[in-house]
Amino acid sequence: MSQLIHLENCFSTNDEIITLINDDESTAVFTFNQLKGRGQYGNIWKVNPNQNLAYSLAVRNDKINITDISLNYYTAIIVRDFLDNLTKSQVKIKWPNDIILNGKKVCGILIEKKKVNNQEYYILGIGINVLQEDYSQLPKAGSVYTATGLIFDLQEFALDFHHAMISKLDTNISEEEILAQYNRFLFRKNEICVFQKNNVRQNGIIKNADENGFLWIDLENEGLQKFFHKEIEMFY
Repeated sequence: MSQLIHLENCFSTNDEIITLINDDESTAVFTFNQLKGRGQYGNIWKVNPNQNLAYSLAVRNDKINITDISLNYYTAIIVRDFLDNLTKSQVKIKWPNDIILNGKKVCGILIEKKKVNNQEYYILGIGINVLQEDYSQLPKAGSVYTATGLIFDLQEFALDFHHAMISKLDTNISEEEILAQYNRFLFRKNEICVFQKNNVRQNGIIKNADENGFLWIDLENEGLQKFFHKEIEMFY
């Protein structure tokens, strides 16, 4: 069982959910008007009101039997699969957990650990751009609408997405299969791309992501190396 709560607006669904958690079941909140959403490593997730989905799901740590890295990968896979089934378009995962739809970033994921009433929880925060049209200041970003031309009812979109999250998290899946699926849908894998490391640009080829959260890239000047988030930038 799970409870789903719709908020007319809030600063951050990841913060708001802390006061609404039900100890007996998974709790999720969503809004179409998030005022101060957060992304990875302190980034700000800015969206227009009533055009996009901000969603957070709180799950007890003892209900999750995979590592933090695997949970991060698996959450990205769930979102990817949902958008793939919904749009019938090309959906990839840009390491570590951005979702790329037809070449545009339409989703960001922030997973946090919080203690509530002496119980540890994972807070899965997910922002999906659904209907927003203007990305003139963010050339890499887009929405489901700008990337596909498809228009969805936000309320139905949120309910369908919640059901997908709950059903997939209740599925038993091995960490080996998670890693295999993640690499299967890894954005720009085995393609020549331009990377920037220490302000120096060079070509490279993404080989794979590993079970420890590192991305392995074969760089033209330095050979095969592994990187953690923010240690290297890919241009696309």
